[in-house]
Amino acid sequence: MPLIAAVRQVFAPDGPLVRDVPGFVPRSGQTEMALAVARTVQGGGALVVEAGTGVGKTFAYLAPALLSGARVLVSTATKALQDQLYLRDIPRLAASLGVPLRLALLKGRSSYLCLQRLDESIANDAAAHLPTAQQRLLGQVRLWAQVTASGDVAELPALDEASPLVPLITSTRENCLGAACPRVAQCHVNLARRAALAADAVVVNHHLFFADLQVRESGVAELLPSASVVVFDEAHQLNSIGLQFLSMQTGSAAWSRLAADLLRQADGPQRGFADWHGLSAAVVQAVQGVRALCAPAAGRQRLPWVEGAPEGVDSVAWDTALGGVATALEQAHRHLDALGDAAASMHQMAERARALHQQLRVFADATPPGQVRWIESGAALRLCASPLNISAVMQAHVAQTDRASRAWIFTSATLGTDDALRWFVEPCGLGDARTVRVQSPFDYPRQAGLYVPRSFPAPAHAEHSQAVAVLAARAALRVGGKTMVLTTTLRAVEAVRLHLQNYMAEVTEGALEILAQGDGSKRELLERFSTHAGRAGGGAILVASAAFWEGIDLAGAVLQVLVIDKLPFAPPDDPLVRAQTDACTAAGGNAFKDIHLPRAAMVLKQGAGRLIRGETDRGVLVVCDTRLHTRAYGKKLLQALPPMRRLNDDAEWETALAQLGTAPVSLD
Repeated sequence: MPLIAAVRQVFAPDGPLVRDVPGFVPRSGQTEMALAVARTVQGGGALVVEAGTGVGKTFAYLAPALLSGARVLVSTATKALQDQLYLRDIPRLAASLGVPLRLALLKGRSSYLCLQRLDESIANDAAAHLPTAQQRLLGQVRLWAQVTASGDVAELPALDEASPLVPLITSTRENCLGAACPRVAQCHVNLARRAALAADAVVVNHHLFFADLQVRESGVAELLPSASVVVFDEAHQLNSIGLQFLSMQTGSAAWSRLAADLLRQADGPQRGFADWHGLSAAVVQAVQGVRALCAPAAGRQRLPWVEGAPEGVDSVAWDTALGGVATALEQAHRHLDALGDAAASMHQMAERARALHQQLRVFADATPPGQVRWIESGAALRLCASPLNISAVMQAHVAQTDRASRAWIFTSATLGTDDALRWFVEPCGLGDARTVRVQSPFDYPRQAGLYVPRSFPAPAHAEHSQAVAVLAARAALRVGGKTMVLTTTLRAVEAVRLHLQNYMAEVTEGALEILAQGDGSKRELLERFSTHAGRAGGGAILVASAAFWEGIDLAGAVLQVLVIDKLPFAPPDDPLVRAQTDACTAAGGNAFKDIHLPRAAMVLKQGAGRLIRGETDRGVLVVCDTRLHTRAYGKKLLQALPPMRRLNDDAEWETALAQLGTAPVSLD
């Protein structure tokens, strides 16, 4: 059967999905997207699809890809979606379609247990300094290591990505011994790569995709030429993730790790062959010199690199400090290189020192045209250099690579504010791609209301966060918790949390628990919030920023009130944003209309998308920013939101809450 006809049958009322997938209902938008993907699979080229929440985009791109019989590479923005595709969606769909399939999952090196690192950590008692809970967890890892087939650390739910144990049991490109490793035959990374190279469909992530294009070391670069269909799900993150890997980064963390490894040699097999204490101390001292120069600006997350030095730092002192690090690294490399033939570990460390020295030499030169540099301060100091977008590398791999024989599919729920999807297409170098917008099947006017208070402190006013907290608290008390506050900064998270706690301290009946980003991992916070939503007589308010604006799915009655504190404009002093603004202006564009406004619209749309996740969900979105009423661009931002019914005044807001929740809780 021709592919187009086969795809129509899959999504038909009497098709296999209705028969095999519980709760599946044919949707015209899903079929429309699936047919657009099928045509691209047949004819080649690039297709960009914005599929609104609830369309069912996963099956819409998977069905034509699997039915085509072509080799498929699917890339996602998150490991969570990777696991969902690999463990649930693709096997379920392949079984329903009757398509035999060899499926593989490929993640980055740090996602896999390194048996050699585990052996070394146990032998050297490297975990002795860890908290007792982490030491017990190491015992679980040792038992799991004996039975796991994949070595994917995601199999251990108790092992959070931020755990200090992770670096002790996984490898990096810096410390991997490669072919010289004693456990190379059992290496989980190599086994995963071999499985991927033999598979019909492979699931990777954007981080791995770009990292591999840079270093050609994890297998994607070998997979790409043989894949006839390449899909980027969660494509709205493609540019930001790509920039992370196309940029060059070095800094105090990498330098300090080398210093620590040098010091460890003083008690190892190579003790006495070099002044390890002196070599390590030289690196440490040089790192301290660089950090001291940037200490006055430690409160700024990103410090622009103006002319020859970071903003506010004397250029002569900066050159001297970087020269000190370069000299220490060069000295370390010279001694390590002389011992390279004696041990594989010495050769590996010598290569690390050489690479770090080469990176530093790049930063000693002038900033090339089309790039921007900055310093990131915090627990570690990072030197960063980045292009302004990923268009060049994407054009090299998409526009110039067998366009007629390969299909490139890019999809997400939020890709633009116009039919050309310029917000996504232009920075990704996909100007000649075909674009399709498929609307959400949800009945937003019936399911959700949008409330923008007309009388509210301005976003910059000192009392704004308190007003947000009071509004959220009163709403949450009406509906029994089930309220999330999304803020544009971490500072606002703390301010809103404090005001919520103060407010709840005055509540005599039915006070709610306050959960805030930083109280636990993202997964833990969402689980606690969901548990509270299903508990009679209790509830919670979740306050969060950044990562919680997207990629979370709180379906059903778990979330009924979503409060956004401010319009999510990018900070104008961010070095990358400033460079993009300058480039746009220099090219004759309007940076506010072409960059800042579309970006704010997309982030706002992503945040709003957390509220309604299914046909039976109901809720209210509140945006606590009067600029939506008072500024000319407010209408443009409102148009980017789902078509929720407008709540025009306080009375309609109160009515909407009453319909969602219970009677007001009495307050003394």
